[in-house]
Amino acid sequence: MFTHKVLETNATLLMIASLIVVAIGGIVEIAPLFYLQNTIEKVEGMRPYSPLELAGRNIYVREGCYVCHSQMVRPFRDEVERYGHYSLAAESMYDHPFQWGSKRTGPDLARVGNRYSDEWHVQHMIDPQSVVPESIMPRYAYLKDTPLRTKDLAAHLKANRAVGVPYTDEMIQNAVTDAVAQANADSEGAEDVANRYPKAQVRDFDGDPTTVTEMDAIIAYLQMLGTLVEFDVYRADQNLR
Repeated sequence: MFTHKVLETNATLLMIASLIVVAIGGIVEIAPLFYLQNTIEKVEGMRPYSPLELAGRNIYVREGCYVCHSQMVRPFRDEVERYGHYSLAAESMYDHPFQWGSKRTGPDLARVGNRYSDEWHVQHMIDPQSVVPESIMPRYAYLKDTPLRTKDLAAHLKANRAVGVPYTDEMIQNAVTDAVAQANADSEGAEDVANRYPKAQVRDFDGDPTTVTEMDAIIAYLQMLGTLVEFDVYRADQNLR
């Protein structure tokens, strides 16, 4: 009779048996993925970043904000009570790379959108300690004095489309116009931005309507975080399943 002792005392046989078990387990896990178009659950409300938001995200990454701030609310009671609904995979589906983070020197920002006024964000960037005395965040006042570079926005949208973000030709062609229009609610293209990017917040973000700055871009990005998914609708949908 074949016993387990035979495997334990025969290195070659044990290796072969192990490979067979691992292969079967691998097939069971991997094979179903070939029949799925997407492993991320679709959630109503999610859309690609507007050009201004994408520019702000690029600045966020450039300045290393992800080093001290995560963007992932874990499904634990203390986190949900502090930050809001736990993060959904769909909320990061257009992030390349994602901004989940691995350390929190400052608070999580996954749900920071609309929690503070634009004026608060501007002051926080200029002098963090003036609004949060215990903060060790450095100053980013120069963002308000730096005009936003727009000539490569279309290229950024194209690059994101290459990795699966559903930007249309129309979105790419109007990237610069849309970025400028989103920072000026009185511009002719403001309505087009709202139509192309539902829930896009259109206004002067940094308090200076004469110039679109990097401050406009990063605040537009921050004010959007966590605002796209209607969680009341999401919860109702989950309960119906």
